[in-house]
Amino acid sequence: MKILLVEDDETLAAALTRSLTAQNFVVDAVPDGEMGWSYGSTFDYDLILLDVMLPKLDGISLCKKFRAEDYTTPILLLTSEDTSTAKVQGLDAGADDYVVKPFDRAELIARIRALLRRSSTNPLPLLIWRDLMLNPGTCDVSYDGQPLTLTRKEYELLELFLRDSQHVFSTEEILDRLWSSEEFPSEATVRSHIRRVRNKLTAAGAPPDFVATLHGRGYYLKPAETVEELVCLLPDPGPSSLAPATAALAPITPEAQEQYVAFLNQNWVQITQPKTLEQVGQLEQAVEALQSDRLTPPLQTQAKQIAHKLAGTLGLFGFHKAVHLTRQLENWMGSQESLLPRQASLMFPLVTALRQEIQNSTVVHSSQVPSNQGPLLLLVGLGSSQAQAIAASAEARQLRTVTLPTATSAASWLTPEAIASLPIKPPDALLVQLPSESRPELAENRNAVLTMVQSFAQRFPNLPILVMGDRDTLSDRLDALRHGSHLFLPAVTPPEQTISAITHRLNVPDSPAKVMIVDNDVDWLRALPTLLKPWGFKVTTLDDPQQFWIVLQAVNPDVLVLNAHMSQITGYELCQILRCDPYWQRLPVVFLSDFTDLKSQNQAFAAGADDYLYKPIIGADLAARIVSRLHRLRAYIG
Repeated sequence: MKILLVEDDETLAAALTRSLTAQNFVVDAVPDGEMGWSYGSTFDYDLILLDVMLPKLDGISLCKKFRAEDYTTPILLLTSEDTSTAKVQGLDAGADDYVVKPFDRAELIARIRALLRRSSTNPLPLLIWRDLMLNPGTCDVSYDGQPLTLTRKEYELLELFLRDSQHVFSTEEILDRLWSSEEFPSEATVRSHIRRVRNKLTAAGAPPDFVATLHGRGYYLKPAETVEELVCLLPDPGPSSLAPATAALAPITPEAQEQYVAFLNQNWVQITQPKTLEQVGQLEQAVEALQSDRLTPPLQTQAKQIAHKLAGTLGLFGFHKAVHLTRQLENWMGSQESLLPRQASLMFPLVTALRQEIQNSTVVHSSQVPSNQGPLLLLVGLGSSQAQAIAASAEARQLRTVTLPTATSAASWLTPEAIASLPIKPPDALLVQLPSESRPELAENRNAVLTMVQSFAQRFPNLPILVMGDRDTLSDRLDALRHGSHLFLPAVTPPEQTISAITHRLNVPDSPAKVMIVDNDVDWLRALPTLLKPWGFKVTTLDDPQQFWIVLQAVNPDVLVLNAHMSQITGYELCQILRCDPYWQRLPVVFLSDFTDLKSQNQAFAAGADDYLYKPIIGADLAARIVSRLHRLRAYIG
């Protein structure tokens, strides 16, 4: 990753350059604002570190100049003024973050990594591709659990590939991104580094073409080809997985599920269905106007908007065929070319079929209700009485348990093939009994347990692992830590305290999550509180973006859902406002959009989005992504 440092204090610039270089960043350092503009507008950088007080061109003006020329590179300001006015001035100029001098270097580097993650196509702290894992925080790299010893440039090369794993990097791009402007290596240098990286990966068990060559274009990471490899690429089911994170939810009983389905059906029949049929009638009138050559541009635009809103409402209830018909009508009415009266004969069957589909859709099926279960706790090596007591305490806290007698029997959970054959998903947490090292007859078992713990930690990096020691000794704690344990408790710890430690690590919430949803589609918003009810969310909806700041402060939500495209103020702008505020900048933001193109997605993530969804979307899918964001937030806070 390449950073431009614009700082006139030579001592500070030299110290920062050393610190950043030690973290495997490539640094170009310049002493004034004019040189900062010259370098920043000529070379590609991943981040600009900018002092406010600079000779020739101050940092605020330079920041404004970059933004005026549509440079989207993240900018972090260094300022000696710890006042709200100075901070607001910098953020209004287009900066993404600020740090007040004097600062702690570790905090500065952490903020740099956070900005880089936000702007990266891979925003996760751990960079993973197939069996290759790179931890930017510790600069550790491993393949299939085996550590790799890399030179600085080899590390930077792999990090470059992993941060944009879908991109083919030309030799020129690699030279520009990994070497400073003062260095002039040849293309042969890049080929030499690629060859050495391939050799080290192959020695660790990677295929020879793991870093593949596209002749005439450059180099890229080769995707998985087999089913087994694709399984390995799926996110690990730990508490911060991108998969629907149901670990924070209480189990839904069959009785509650039936009550919810009945409630949904009542809402559909009494409120939503009549409203959608009324909208279908408006579409019928538009098609009739087209047939008689009376369809004016305003009426056509209105019909497109009605079809668009109707698709969103029907999608929430999971009526996919009706959504498909509505989308076809929306495409017709949204045509850039003038519609001809004879085309009405093609639209009438769509409107008729849509009306019939809505009239016949009187049942919301229980498949739309989440069948989530509590988190799964794997107990390994515990005595029968201890395991029973802990399982009872776990059940009282809505956790499920599976008890395995030995470390060997737990190994079957470590391979994708074995996991696929299991009737239940991989665990959400692991609890292991560690035999004492003071008993020689248990030495072999102790080594097996530690090896198993290490294997789980490598296979599931986000999995909470709790080790219970027969004796509360420093050596036991050290061994557990070195092999990947996150928690350590003496074996005499009461079951209730043990489960409390696990639930705290899993971030099971004590109160309902507050979700705020901003969208200018009133009908869609009206249905949301009902559809999200089973997940226990406290939902606040807002259809006027102008009231956003007032409602935001009053609600203080845990997750924010934004429509990307709204009149007056867009979701992109609202998200940027949040990211420029120290209090709200970490609020999880989920974008909803009608556009599936890559440009719209990139615009959302550049604004600070955490997730991006397309309309129409059913309530279960939206809830799952909201829960996933909550898990990540609670894991960060924890």
